[in-house]
Amino acid sequence: MSQTPPSNQFDKKAQAWSARFSEPVSDLVKRYTASVDFDKRLARFDIEGSLAHADMLQSVGILSDADLAAIRDGMQKILTEIDAGRFEWLLDLEDVHLNIEKRLVELVGDAGKRLHTGRSRNDQVATDIRLWLRAEIDVISDLLRQLRHALATLAREHAETILPGFTHLQVAQPVTFGHHLLAYVEMFARDAERLADCRRRVNRLPLGAAALAGTSYPIDRERVAATLGFDGVCRNSLDAVSDRDFAIEFCATGALVMTHISRLSEELILWMSPRVGFIDLADRFCTGSSIMPQKKNPDVPELARGKTGRVNGHLIALLTLMKGQPLAYNKDNQEDKEGLFDTADTVRDTVRIFVDLIGGIQVKAEAMRAAALQGFATATDLADYLVKRGLPFRDAHEVVAHAVRDCSDRGCDLADLTVEELRAFHPSIGEDVHSVLTLEGSVAARKHIGGTAPERVRAEAERVLGETQG
Repeated sequence: MSQTPPSNQFDKKAQAWSARFSEPVSDLVKRYTASVDFDKRLARFDIEGSLAHADMLQSVGILSDADLAAIRDGMQKILTEIDAGRFEWLLDLEDVHLNIEKRLVELVGDAGKRLHTGRSRNDQVATDIRLWLRAEIDVISDLLRQLRHALATLAREHAETILPGFTHLQVAQPVTFGHHLLAYVEMFARDAERLADCRRRVNRLPLGAAALAGTSYPIDRERVAATLGFDGVCRNSLDAVSDRDFAIEFCATGALVMTHISRLSEELILWMSPRVGFIDLADRFCTGSSIMPQKKNPDVPELARGKTGRVNGHLIALLTLMKGQPLAYNKDNQEDKEGLFDTADTVRDTVRIFVDLIGGIQVKAEAMRAAALQGFATATDLADYLVKRGLPFRDAHEVVAHAVRDCSDRGCDLADLTVEELRAFHPSIGEDVHSVLTLEGSVAARKHIGGTAPERVRAEAERVLGETQG
């Protein structure tokens, strides 16, 4: 005599697929394979995708009007329960999808069971992740806009503040602090471009691929795509359920955002050191010491610098996760979410706090200018001056090198030498030479596009402020 199947496939003791098996999954395996503890954050997007799927099923005659109305009503109740923290998440039901489906069946009966027609958890989860990630990209993109705006605001304020420019951490040439800040504006602008480009590939609908081969039901994938705001559908069912390129691409973009944050953090930490003393950070971004009462530690930039390694690790983990998988969907892909979720959380929270942090920077302009007077920062300007007087650049370079060595031995700067002393290094040096040896003259001369001249910095800052106005 054949056994009668359980009357309720979705009770707390049975998985949706349990009729195929002769013994239950062990508790250890349940804990090992379940994802509901972390994928429940997809609940709102799972419901959004299910409602679009139900609308399509009704439009092609698979669901009745009454079924669709019941599903909509049930999903609204579930969403209310989730938002209120009253929804019961069950480990036995493995993931967010089966937990919501079980509750829907409790609320609306057979209509809830019909909802899964024409789809699989494989294309369902791929859709949920894309919906969630699209929303995260939109939030992060707006935060990057705000960060660029904050940097450009500070850059405009300090378009004339002299700062030593470095190569190899040695004084190279004078720049303006505003120009320095605008370099980070460029980095974050590229990050925003990459996010926008990534979003286009995220915004394709996998739903309708079912488990891997598509479905025999007369579904309308384009209708679902339009309902959910996707730009189009994934064109191959095997790829649709197994593709995680979009997640890898987002993690790579996130790693670059954090790399730029980390570079900025490193400079903030150096600038805030009493040995440098270029800036101070607002107290709300710093902590003290439990033993040294004088300490003011730049904890936020330090932690952001550290969290960059965390995001880089998620990228490598996801690349490694995908490298050995045959088509189509494999359980390995359950491991895509935690690193992806943490990448989005880390990037979002870090950029948000840096928007506020930039606005709280106190600039110590005199310390910056004093540092720019060290290290012969205008030596290149003197070489350029000689070139304009007819010397080949390599000869001018050698002349200035001799002058620098002499000044170094005497403990003075090039600008401290008289015209007669400078002319001893080359007779073409004239009475106007000191105009190119001042810090202000040096930066003012570089007024081409991309240069550090105050007028150019103000123009660039205004351009960015116009682009990033909220």
